[in-house]
Amino acid sequence: MHILLVDDEVELTEPLSRILQRQGYTVAVATDGQTGYDLAVSGNFDLLILDWMLPGKSGLEICREVRSQAQTTPVLFLTAKDMLDDRVDGLDAGADDYLVKPFELRELLARVRALLRRPPASERSDLDNSPTAGAVLQFADLTLDIENQFASRGSVTIELSEKEVQLLAYLMRSPHQLLTHTQIYDAVWGSAIPSSNALAAQMRLLRKKIEQPGQPVLIHTVYGRGYRFGTTA
Repeated sequence: MHILLVDDEVELTEPLSRILQRQGYTVAVATDGQTGYDLAVSGNFDLLILDWMLPGKSGLEICREVRSQAQTTPVLFLTAKDMLDDRVDGLDAGADDYLVKPFELRELLARVRALLRRPPASERSDLDNSPTAGAVLQFADLTLDIENQFASRGSVTIELSEKEVQLLAYLMRSPHQLLTHTQIYDAVWGSAIPSSNALAAQMRLLRKKIEQPGQPVLIHTVYGRGYRFGTTA
C-alpha cells in the first residue's frame, strides 16, 4: 500500500514515515502544499495523509482539487483545528476522516488500517448492491437521485457527495424512526468508523444543503441517542 504524507513539520513527518514503513507501507513525504498536490493528483497512492495548514497550498485545497478530478483516494486530515465548523469544512472538501494534533500513534495507525481496508469506490457503496440502487427516493418535497448523486427540494437542485448520498438515502428509507448513532455508523461507514463528532459534522453539512430558511426541518436530533428523519420530530 502506498501512502502520501504531506506535512511541513519535519519533526513529525520523519518519525511517522519510518513508523508507517515499519508497518509495511510505502511512504512518500512532501513538506509543502504544491509538492503535495503534484504527488496527490498522480493517483499513485492508496491513502493521502494531509496536514491542514501548509505553505503554498493548504491541505484543504489539495483535498478539494483532488476530489474535483474525480479521485476517490481516501483522505485523512491531521490538524490542530478542532471546531465543528472546521470539521464540516474538511468533510465538505471530501475528507474521509481526521485526527486532531496531538494524537496517539496507535489511533493514527488504526485509522490508516481502517481507511485502507475500504474497497474501491466502485465496490464500496452499500447502495450499489441494494435493491433500490439507482432508485429515486421521495419524501415530501425532497427527492434523492442515488445514481446521479444529487437531490432536489422544490425547484432547487442540490449536489451531494457520495457520503452525503449514502447518509441521506439511509435516513429517507426509515422515515419517522429513531436511528441511533451506532446504526448510522454501521450503515454508512461500516468498519471504517470515523473519529468522534464526524457524524455530527456530516449531518450538519447535509442539513445546510437540504434545509433552507423557511423550509420544514427534515433531520431532527434526538439528543444523546441519534437522529429522526421526517417533517415532525
